[in-house]
Amino acid sequence: MIQRLIGVSVGALVTFLILWFGDVTNQADLMPWYVAAAVIGAIASFFWPVVIGFVLARRARARRDNRIESEVERQLAEKK
Repeated sequence: MIQRLIGVSVGALVTFLILWFGDVTNQADLMPWYVAAAVIGAIASFFWPVVIGFVLARRARARRDNRIESEVERQLAEKK
């Protein structure tokens, strides 16, 4: 449920930003901007969990590597 809510919010934000940028550039025909905004917003709402997953996986890997490195340093300090 929360995943869908966040997905819709991300898609709406991306759509709004694209339409806002199209309005700022004062294009005569805005129909391509509407289509592009709808398509890119849908893609953003579909793929946001993948992007967040990559970010969280990298963060977890960095934390795990830091713990391993600190443990190795601790064990080396005990040997000396």
